[in-house]
Amino acid sequence: MDAAFWKGKKVFITGHTGFKGSWLCLWLHKLGAKVTGYALNPPTEPSLFKLCRIDELVDSVIADIRDGERLKEEMADANPEIVIHMAAQPLVRDSYKNPVETYAINVMGTINLFEAVRACKSVKAVVNVTTDKCYENREWHWGYRENDPLGGYDPYSSSKACSELVTSAYRNSFFNPSDYTSHGIAIASARAGNVIGGGDWAVDRLIPDCVRALLNREKIIIRNPNAVRPWQHVLEPLSGYLLLAQKLFEEGPHFAHGWNFGPDGDDTKPVRWLVERICSKWDGNASYEVDNRAQPHEIHYLRLDCSKANAELRWRPKWNLKKAIDSIIEWTQAYRDNKDLREVCLKQIKEYIRGAIESDT
Repeated sequence: MDAAFWKGKKVFITGHTGFKGSWLCLWLHKLGAKVTGYALNPPTEPSLFKLCRIDELVDSVIADIRDGERLKEEMADANPEIVIHMAAQPLVRDSYKNPVETYAINVMGTINLFEAVRACKSVKAVVNVTTDKCYENREWHWGYRENDPLGGYDPYSSSKACSELVTSAYRNSFFNPSDYTSHGIAIASARAGNVIGGGDWAVDRLIPDCVRALLNREKIIIRNPNAVRPWQHVLEPLSGYLLLAQKLFEEGPHFAHGWNFGPDGDDTKPVRWLVERICSKWDGNASYEVDNRAQPHEIHYLRLDCSKANAELRWRPKWNLKKAIDSIIEWTQAYRDNKDLREVCLKQIKEYIRGAIESDT
């Protein structure tokens, strides 16, 4: 990723008030980009958006991705060159409770996004962020590649597979790479692993549940101790999105397809391993227990094959899982100690850019 490329670039981010969106806003501001964000109010309290005072750094529009006309108006006003779409209902368990809302946000929201792009002549590159769960999960022990079948057992996973299909349909119908010279817009999708990091306060998500328990001096409760996930620090996929957006802007159709951004194979670990690591690193008594009650269905094994991004984008993870956990502990302790969390995040971004990988101690 070329830092100089982003200086002065006009970037439109949907979902900027969320966990990943807030980290991305901080990073783009650090790079000198001019960011407009479009999202609902922060989905949690506390939130990284408020704790880091993101509204001081970007042009923040509080509105609904399901409001297609408002989205068109705000995008036209922002006149962006690059669009990164992250607005979503992002939780599997919530999708069981609210399936209609999940599809409305994740599918129709994507359609609204592309209709706004069609009406906005300044846009050159679009990255639609979906998920590793968009693949038809076979519970096999090798990574899913970008050309594997899409699927989704639960409404969330299915809605993200639908978002991928919408992306493909709009790319073929309105932004076809073979007609790039006439429309000048390159669109791609990005599929990340299980993203973790400081500042995530979502309900029924492993790291936030661990953080709340640690801060309240309670025992951590885990549901699926043997479930294996491709864990990665939030800065890993964000670096992939930024690199992909730059390639789309500079080279267009060659990069206009789907991309995986996941961790190295050694960092695909079970839930129990992750929680034990967190407990061992916390500066106080920390323990966990397993909730053996019946739970909604969730996949047990998931891994991404990122060979394509490695080969064609020269993208590779910089932080291993041990370093990612250490950074979460550092962030959480800073929150507990009432430190300036914007500065903590910027420090971690700076460290990530240097490519530091700390060995286990």
